[in-house]
This record gives sequence, C-alpha cells and structure tokens, in this order.
Amino acid sequence: MERKELKVSAIKNGTVIDHLPSDSVFQVIRILNLNNSENPLYSGINLESKKFGNKGIIKVENRYFKPEEVNKIALLAPKATMIEIKDFDVVRKTSLEIPDVITKVVKCINPKCITNNQNVPTKFEVMNKDKEEELKLHCHFCEKTTARENIMFK
Repeated sequence: MERKELKVSAIKNGTVIDHLPSDSVFQVIRILNLNNSENPLYSGINLESKKFGNKGIIKVENRYFKPEEVNKIALLAPKATMIEIKDFDVVRKTSLEIPDVITKVVKCINPKCITNNQNVPTKFEVMNKDKEEELKLHCHFCEKTTARENIMFK
C-alpha cells in the first residue's frame, strides 16, 4: 500500500519557493527578512526530490516578492522555482534565472566604492552565470569583481 501525505501544509494565498538547495533555506529566509515577518512561514529541508535527490522549500502566506527579492533568491539558488498561489490554486510558476545585471541588492566589496560612501544604488554585471560555481559580479562603478562566495546582500 502506497502512503501519500503532505509534508508541508498547503497555503491559501502567497508564495512557494521550491527546489532550493537544502543548505540555502535559512540563508534565503534571512536575506528576504522572513524571520521578522508576521505572515505564517513554513520551511523544510532535506525533503525528497525526484529531480535533485533532496531539496528545501519555503512557503510564505500572504506574501509575493518584488523583482529585486527574486534576484537575491536567484543568486543563491538559480535552479529554484517560484510559485504564486491564490485561493489554493497556482496562478504563476517561474523557474528562476540569474539576470545579466543586478541592481540594489548586493553590496560592493570595495570599501572605497562610491556605492559604499554615497547614496548611489549598486549595479553589477553578472559574469560566468552559466557556470554556477564560477559566478562573479563586476561592479559598474569601481570595476571590482566579487566571487560568488563573497557576495553580501543589502
């Protein structure tokens, strides 16, 4: 007999971030400031996934994400899926993609960069986005390059 059950509750309205690497779930919660949200939040790590072996998932009720928030998630988990739910139905399902240009969401690592010393929004060209592990961000203003492991979110 096959037993089926939901491991994470369904939500009526809100967003599901699915197919996250399990080790990035808490980082996504932190960079989206979901730990300070008053909306119900469900998360799971090391859940079985046919596609990835195991995965993480985040469900947030009554919350939809802005493009700059989606870009943060894409930098951390480019293979994740964003699912918008309304009245328990999927209204939009999007595979995340790292954009060619990232603005306003990442800090420049150069302390002398104008973006760290004046009210100037950051702007980075994304390099090597097809080689996930070698992804780098090139600052438009000071031309410093930031490796994936050194990315700091605003």
